[in-house]
Amino acid sequence: MPTLDSLEERLAQYLSPSQIKQVSRAYYYAEQAHEGQRRRSGEPYIIHPLAVANILADMNLDHQSLMAAMLHDVIEDTGIPKSALAKQFGDVVTDLVDGVSKLTNIHFESKEEQQAENFQKMAMAMAKDIRVILVKLADRLHNLRTLGSLRPEKRRRIARESLDIYVPIANRLGLNDIRVEMEELCFEAVYPMRSGLIAKAVKAARGHRSEMVDNISSAVRSKLTEANIQARVVGREKHLSSIYNKMREKRKSLADIMDVYGFRIITDSVDDCYRILGAMHALYKPIPGRFKDYIAIPKTNGYQSLHTTLIGMAGVPIEIQIRTEEMEAMANHGIAAHWLYKSESDQTSGTQRARQWVQNLLELQKNAGSPIEFVEHVKVDLFPEEIYVFTPKGKILELPAGATAVDFAYAVHTDVGNRCIACRINRQLAPLSAKLQNGQTVQVVTGPNSSPNPAWLNFVVTGKARSNIRNYLKNQRRSESVSLGERLLNKALNDLGKSISDIDQQHVDLVLKETGLETFDDILEEIGAGNRMAPILARRLLVANKDTDIDLDAFEQSPLAIRGTEGLIVSFAKCCSPIPGDAIVGHSSSGRGLVVHTEACKNVEEFRDNQEKCVILSWDKDIDSEFTVDLKVFLENRRGIVVELASAINQADANVEQISVEERDARLSVTHLKVSVQGRRHLARVIRRLRNIHGVNKIVRSKNKD
Repeated sequence: MPTLDSLEERLAQYLSPSQIKQVSRAYYYAEQAHEGQRRRSGEPYIIHPLAVANILADMNLDHQSLMAAMLHDVIEDTGIPKSALAKQFGDVVTDLVDGVSKLTNIHFESKEEQQAENFQKMAMAMAKDIRVILVKLADRLHNLRTLGSLRPEKRRRIARESLDIYVPIANRLGLNDIRVEMEELCFEAVYPMRSGLIAKAVKAARGHRSEMVDNISSAVRSKLTEANIQARVVGREKHLSSIYNKMREKRKSLADIMDVYGFRIITDSVDDCYRILGAMHALYKPIPGRFKDYIAIPKTNGYQSLHTTLIGMAGVPIEIQIRTEEMEAMANHGIAAHWLYKSESDQTSGTQRARQWVQNLLELQKNAGSPIEFVEHVKVDLFPEEIYVFTPKGKILELPAGATAVDFAYAVHTDVGNRCIACRINRQLAPLSAKLQNGQTVQVVTGPNSSPNPAWLNFVVTGKARSNIRNYLKNQRRSESVSLGERLLNKALNDLGKSISDIDQQHVDLVLKETGLETFDDILEEIGAGNRMAPILARRLLVANKDTDIDLDAFEQSPLAIRGTEGLIVSFAKCCSPIPGDAIVGHSSSGRGLVVHTEACKNVEEFRDNQEKCVILSWDKDIDSEFTVDLKVFLENRRGIVVELASAINQADANVEQISVEERDARLSVTHLKVSVQGRRHLARVIRRLRNIHGVNKIVRSKNKD
């Protein structure tokens, strides 16, 4: 059982006497506050905070973190207010304690939401001070060590939550020792029988392996002596949970996994790491493609090491990791190495990376619409298979595997992502959706007036890109909905012989109360998005009484002008592909805004006479947008005719978006064309050009069945 005296002895190695005194004072305060409280195991409650402080002392954490560890349950469990704690120990320690308290005992309706909210609170707390998460991880680790006194189902629930939330975060912050121990304890809690069986099998196999391990390690040591390199060689033990995961995922037997021998070689300098690598490749033959240099390009969590796999005596695979003492500390303690190597804390790449990750989390938090959407983004960042690409100036950026140029643009800066229009990969123009590969140089081309495309959501993989695109589109959709809603309401009021200026605030307030909306802009947004009908709301706003005497049918409807540049909230139906010059009507579709159809389209027949759902539209006089139209061309089969079709369309100043040929028989075929035109007159010009081609029999403007 840990004691305060033994902790003080350990702290004397790296803290000053006055700092140790403050830690002890926090211990006595917590002991008094928790007096009479006991854990499930029957031990006095103070044992838990003391054990948490011991875990943090292993990482040489500062005295404020240790004080927070002693006091982390005081606000939550003893009724002592935050202000009293601040008076005793200052704001920094109190904020740490408060941050840890916020991550605990949160109850929600659904399990998914519970984890999501947990995650959000954790992100917020981490962003203020990363030590909060270190204290929380130590708290969770001690709880996992003492799961034995809990009921089996509670044991499994805590273990699963730890695997879902705390293990990935420990991994992301590079806290390898904590991560491994947590995984082992969770594996034992979730699968006690499997854990016991594998442990027994590993113990038996270890006896058979000891001779081979000794032979390999002595061969490695003698090679290092021969090369005059100072280093220590450590055999790597495989952990039960990682053995089980490999058996399950790679469908390997225990014997196959135990046949691989792992060693770690730890030296003093980076230069020696590469010299050792050369010596090892001279001693045993390396397996091609199994070498990774994480020293030149560290992992996201700051991990650095050289990895290589060799074929030893009798064809035995040997996995070797080579690193410096500092990298070893970083590998085991991750961001906590910041406190182990305080003099170089600002240069430690791992610390900066972890802090940067936390800042990114905070940005995601702001943009995400809901806790569950936030977690969806963060999970991508927690489990990345990384690739490394270069900016044109040679800076290295790391992205998840499968990332595209749009992900890269957002990784550079949110504004670059929002304004990107094209990209060059290794100086060659490439599509924005192209998946990036390791080592490529990526240059983003931006435009001052460009904006994110909704289609990007189909291929981006990073949470930052996805949340920024969604956030931008959400804001853009709102402003467009408000603008369209105002036009639709104005039109409905004009049809009733009134205008927006005729509506008084009293009537607006009554309608807001009735609809549960907050502002007049919200009413306009609802109309623009197609969720509420403009004619009905026009009458309600004029009269604010359900029994209105205004007869909608008594007024002639004036058409609403469509410009074609309304954005996301006005769409053109694919079933009839209307173009300027066609007689058109609009259908208010919930969530989609206004969908424009041709008057003759069969899909608008059912609500054609319903003036609340159907809006008479006209085309704006100054329209200059391009619209897609589908043509079906019946022609004779002859060589080069498709090229002539494309050339004729080009000569008519139109664009071919798609050509597909459907062969009817050996002599005749049907060609489907998608052509961009500016209106019916332009289309007539295109059709005239096509008719002049020898072999073209018939041209039909086709309608899609859907």
